[in-house]
Amino acid sequence: MQQLLVELKNTPGDAPQVPCSVSGALNREETLSVPRKVLANNNSDEDQHSGKSGQWLNVPVINMRGKPLMPAKPGKARRLLKQGKAIVVQRAPFTIQLCYLTGNYTQDIKLGIDAGYKTIGFSAVTEKKELISGELTLRKRISRLLEQKKHYRRARRNKLWYRKPRFNNRSKPKGWFAPSIQHKLETHLRLIEKLKKILPVTKVTVEVAGFDTHKMQNPEIKGVEYQQGTLFGYEVREYLLEKWARKCAYCGKSNTPLEIEHIIPKIRGGTDRVSNLTLACHKCNQKKGNQTAAEFGHPEIQKKANQTLKATAFMNIVRWRLVNTLKCDWTYGYITKHARIKLDMEKSHANDAFVIAGGTTQSRSKPYKLTQTRRNNRSLQLNRKGFKPSIRRQRYKLQPNDLVKYIKSLCKVKGVHSYGKSVILKDKIGKSFDINVKNVELVKYGKGIQF
Repeated sequence: MQQLLVELKNTPGDAPQVPCSVSGALNREETLSVPRKVLANNNSDEDQHSGKSGQWLNVPVINMRGKPLMPAKPGKARRLLKQGKAIVVQRAPFTIQLCYLTGNYTQDIKLGIDAGYKTIGFSAVTEKKELISGELTLRKRISRLLEQKKHYRRARRNKLWYRKPRFNNRSKPKGWFAPSIQHKLETHLRLIEKLKKILPVTKVTVEVAGFDTHKMQNPEIKGVEYQQGTLFGYEVREYLLEKWARKCAYCGKSNTPLEIEHIIPKIRGGTDRVSNLTLACHKCNQKKGNQTAAEFGHPEIQKKANQTLKATAFMNIVRWRLVNTLKCDWTYGYITKHARIKLDMEKSHANDAFVIAGGTTQSRSKPYKLTQTRRNNRSLQLNRKGFKPSIRRQRYKLQPNDLVKYIKSLCKVKGVHSYGKSVILKDKIGKSFDINVKNVELVKYGKGIQF
């Protein structure tokens, strides 16, 4: 496969010129240099993930109508490209499209999905072999970005003139999810659709799991104890005063005003659960800042904070919505674990997905390590025209993580400045340099799910 990519480095795959009549099959956002404007860098390091990608043993193939066919061997794909019978339509995963009429004969391909809060495992198998496997790391900053957006919107609304009252528009439709949960659900669906576009998937199986959060914290719980939580008979502040002996948890001072404080700050992923709360005097609270208790020098307090239940809550909420939306088959975690142990495989999301798909012979290639980046980086600017405000969306030609061609080498956009006129490029060695945007050619947009 590496030899194929080397030979095609300077082929029309970088900016394909279609040599035949192909209807609606080219992925223009990934292959053509379209003069769309996108914004400068407002991604953080938490949205960037690193990891080596996997390799296909075979090359995905789609027909003239854009429908997926069975993958071809690298040698056959190379011959089709040299003979002009195929074109490159996607770089990652490397995909070709045929330029002549073919039948739609395919084999049964089963896709296994190991759904998760932080990572999604996937694997596509036939009766004899595994075609692709990998793991997608989900974004982590959704809740924080939503909080930031709320402050921006509130400040913007306070500047509006003659704004209509909207305090009654708070009804939520049936089946509403919080935006952060909805984003993760849509990412699962988007990944499956992306794989279906390059593989003729005939069956999808998703692992669902239900968790008893009470029993996870107290294995001995039973009966009426389910109705008697941590705060049974207490108010939050009184409970904390009893738990921490009416003293500052950090300096031990008593007979001083105490403040409720997060052991793991919310900006670091902490929650408002009572197990993550403690008492601190004003001096210690200010000195601790956004550090965790362990970083502040009190690991014994950090141990008292129970593990967050965000992942378990997500699976309890989303599992059946995912199955009902896809109208697919499902399996349970204990079945997956039993089959994985029987096959003598290590615990990983990709291996779980392989077992979920019903695979028997695993591929020797490395699983893909997929990442996810923000789709739209835009700046909303408020312009007054009379009494009616208007919103203008400012977009630049390139945005961070885009793949571009500079002279004869491929580089990645690291940042955009000078109102979109200059870009900071990063080459394969890791060296950064400034270039005018007119001197580079867009190869692939760096947004969404990245192989």
